[in-house]
Amino acid sequence: MRTAWKACSLAAILATAASAASAVEFEEYARVVSVAPQVERFNVPRQECRTEYVQVQQPQQPVQQGRSAGGAIIGGIVGGLAGNQIGKGDGRAVATAAGAIAGAIIGDRVDNRDNVAVQQPGTYVTEQPIRQCRMVDHWESRTTGYAVTYEYRGRQYTSNMAYDPGDRVKLLVSLNPR
Repeated sequence: MRTAWKACSLAAILATAASAASAVEFEEYARVVSVAPQVERFNVPRQECRTEYVQVQQPQQPVQQGRSAGGAIIGGIVGGLAGNQIGKGDGRAVATAAGAIAGAIIGDRVDNRDNVAVQQPGTYVTEQPIRQCRMVDHWESRTTGYAVTYEYRGRQYTSNMAYDPGDRVKLLVSLNPR
């Protein structure tokens, strides 16, 4: 039985070798009739953001601006000097003190007249930015190959190729006897 198996295997190998030895291959060119790109569409989602402004009511807060003591000090000195000039004897000390106090009050008011607290009851409206983002579809096209129709020996054939071959395409022709 082993001998029969070996004989069949040897016959199959010799038949394949004989047909391969008689096969003829050569290169030839064919005229290209048409080329159609094969396009694939695909989705590349992307994030799209925008900023909207929303009106918001907020309670009114008093605004206290910084005060300075420079006006009160200078006013007190000037008032004290002026009061010292007015009075005589024991009245001079009282006039100096009264002038210093009055000068300090006047100097403070003059120096800080724009630095007052704003106190208005109620609310006020402001605009607050709000950023909103969402994913949107973004379709793109990509050429994946070319459907090439060519004519060879009076017949038309179509093949898919990875590139556009131009006016003619190179063929590998293989002739095998039957």
